Amino acid sequence: MKPNTENSEKGTTDTIGKVKRVVQKTYGNNNMEVDDKAQEEEKRFFMLHNAKVLKGYKLNSLDGEIGRVKEFYFDDRHWTVRYLVVDTGNWLTSRQVLISPYTLTGVNKEEQYITVNLTKKQIEESPSLNLDKPVSRQFEDSFHGYYGYPEYWVGSYMWGIYPDIVRDREKWKAFTQNDKAWDPNLRSTQEVSGHHIQAADGEIGHVEDFIIDEETWAIRYLIIDTKNWWSGKEVLVSPQWIDHISWNESKVFVNLTCETIKQSPEFTEWSLLTRTYENRLYQHYKRQGYWVDESVSQTICQ
Repeated sequence: MKPNTENSEKGTTDTIGKVKRVVQKTYGNNNMEVDDKAQEEEKRFFMLHNAKVLKGYKLNSLDGEIGRVKEFYFDDRHWTVRYLVVDTGNWLTSRQVLISPYTLTGVNKEEQYITVNLTKKQIEESPSLNLDKPVSRQFEDSFHGYYGYPEYWVGSYMWGIYPDIVRDREKWKAFTQNDKAWDPNLRSTQEVSGHHIQAADGEIGHVEDFIIDEETWAIRYLIIDTKNWWSGKEVLVSPQWIDHISWNESKVFVNLTCETIKQSPEFTEWSLLTRTYENRLYQHYKRQGYWVDESVSQTICQ
């Protein structure tokens, strides 16, 4: 079935128009500045995705569709997606099929697919992981060795010795293991959804979803549903503000008070998650934006 390109184009045009109106309200009527800022905000909007929305997106390899997104495995140190789990339908039914962000080259929101820079044969011949087995370090060693990926668990940055995903295979070859390794503790988005949120002075909601940044595949925010605790709303909490997680209690502890969270900007399915919105969110919590820290890391690595 072909995507409805007319509706897709209309949706994109409506979104761009809405972004421009938000920017104009913020920056005034300087058309040149508004256009430049609108382009930046539009790009940001299309880079951030709800995990539950991405679930079900088609995965298109170099020689055809391989299946759909089932869930995501992320580590609880950097809160970064390490693997997409693929629902392959009637293909490779006896094993888990994992795709690393190293080979993801784009997310198309309008037509709901993700492009994968691999062939079906490469995926079929990759190390096999049984359906009932967790992702072990032994498997990850084998998986990364097969594809030649740098080991994200060697080094202090989000992607090992790099703060961003490096997709240049020549740079992969230059990767060394001189940096200190750490043990990844992988969790699934499906598993963590529903975990309760414990603020500094009480329980305030549960994890409803995650916001993923396709540029780095970092989980930028947890979407917290507070409606069952008070006549509340959905709000965003950054993983940077998490103190610790009790996996046995299925509870996430954050360094924020209930009242601070209650007064934070509301997040709805109609919210435009742009840098303007993010700035307002971080200003409310009196925190420095993650983009500032990452910009410093990128400068250091250059």
